[in-house]
Amino acid sequence: MKSFFFALLAFSVSCSQGPLGKKTEGIKLTILHTNDHHGRFWSNKDGEYGLAARATLIAQIREEVKKNGGEVLLLDAGDVNTGVPQSDLLNAEPDFKGMSALGYDAMALGNHEFDNPLKVLFKQQKDWANFPFISANIYDKKNNRLFPSHVTKKVNGLNVTIFGLTTEDTPKKSNPDNSKGLYFRPAVEEAKAIVPVLRPTSDILIALTHTGHYPDEKNGADAPGDVTIARQAKGIDIIVGGHTQKPLFKPDIQNGTIIVQAYEWGKYVGRIDLEVINKKVILKDYKLVPVNLKEDKTRILPDQKVEAMLRPFKEKGDKSLSQKIGFVDQELMGRRDVVRTKETNLGNLITRAYKDKFGADFAITNSGGIRDSIYPGDITIETILMVLPFGGEIVTAELTGKELKNYLEAITSTLLPGSGSFPQMSGATIVLDQATKKMKSLKINGKDVEEKRTYLIALPDFIAKGGDNYPIISFRKYGYIDADVLKAYIVKKKKLKAETFEVTQYIKFE
Repeated sequence: MKSFFFALLAFSVSCSQGPLGKKTEGIKLTILHTNDHHGRFWSNKDGEYGLAARATLIAQIREEVKKNGGEVLLLDAGDVNTGVPQSDLLNAEPDFKGMSALGYDAMALGNHEFDNPLKVLFKQQKDWANFPFISANIYDKKNNRLFPSHVTKKVNGLNVTIFGLTTEDTPKKSNPDNSKGLYFRPAVEEAKAIVPVLRPTSDILIALTHTGHYPDEKNGADAPGDVTIARQAKGIDIIVGGHTQKPLFKPDIQNGTIIVQAYEWGKYVGRIDLEVINKKVILKDYKLVPVNLKEDKTRILPDQKVEAMLRPFKEKGDKSLSQKIGFVDQELMGRRDVVRTKETNLGNLITRAYKDKFGADFAITNSGGIRDSIYPGDITIETILMVLPFGGEIVTAELTGKELKNYLEAITSTLLPGSGSFPQMSGATIVLDQATKKMKSLKINGKDVEEKRTYLIALPDFIAKGGDNYPIISFRKYGYIDADVLKAYIVKKKKLKAETFEVTQYIKFE
């Protein structure tokens, strides 16, 4: 650990293109950053994270930095929206108002900012946030940027330029209806175009990105992320990232660019301590500071003013969400690192509910739409909305046996464990060839598929429209929301036994 920090102290990034002079020598700047907040404005049942505790931590760091002659910038790398019912029901009003109270300087647009119609996004920007939303690579029909590309902050005489980038996968990783008519230019190409424009007038150039950190550019089926941007767009000092929701406890330095990411939900606040000496930006220290995590013994008291401002939002949400609708004896697994890698009992419950609702032969969903587990004990409306927060519709499609085989082969032959596209299914058993990944056999409800027979499948409209790289298929809408379908199934069953939804290995390799 000591050798790592000594390496940090010795590391410097040349900024010879910038306008620094002798007067800027020894200037200190601390950048604090968060990402993938996903509605966690309030602490959880264990007292972890929450904006009020985050406010206290940030105030403490600001005071410390000021005493040492430095200044602080506070940045967020996107996906403030979607994840907690108390926030979702209010279109993230408490989150943006809370972040405004904390004094954020800028936020990059994430893909989940497009879970709501544009009018909601513009209201969030205009009425609730007092900091800019930035993204250089989102264009409208007239080829104009939908948001400012960048913001420049004057910090101790330095020109610090922050430009935003949003994953071009956004139409596939949010409700595509909300981004119709918009063009998400590839982030790497946008970075290569904008860096030469911004670099000459910038002492420090920061890319605030919601494109993801993929080590050594191994992004699989997802669009390229921060590592590719750093390698192909030379001249960026720091990339403050989000989207992949994995912590970087030490920076990933690529092509002279420092890449950081602070996990998710406000569990940590990232802290980058810099000093500018002789036209160089020197990384003095970097850490992720935990915000009341269970495994960390340090307790941060919540800021009373921020907590008082947010409490009415929490109480309003709690009142409508506390209704009990069922019971389960053991955990139904929806944790991100599990549900995106294999079949789970919660995936089986959800798809069985979809299948049951329409009397379908088969049901499928993408694991990226499942956002929490169902824990042992009472199940409430809040529980359901934590699991399925996006409010998507469940639709049906009719496919012949041959079409269904081609559809499932397209999905399973490109399985990428860890991706939101990983399928959860009910009604199908698939055997794939280990070497070719081609389908060797397909059974629907225990019987060999008949190529000429028509099968009814139930699925979210999100993937029927091509979301998460699923094949686009024609479908029929009924107006049923995913959480309502799951709720109705649980109400009908009342008491669930986890063993009823046990894993059956419906995708096998031979």
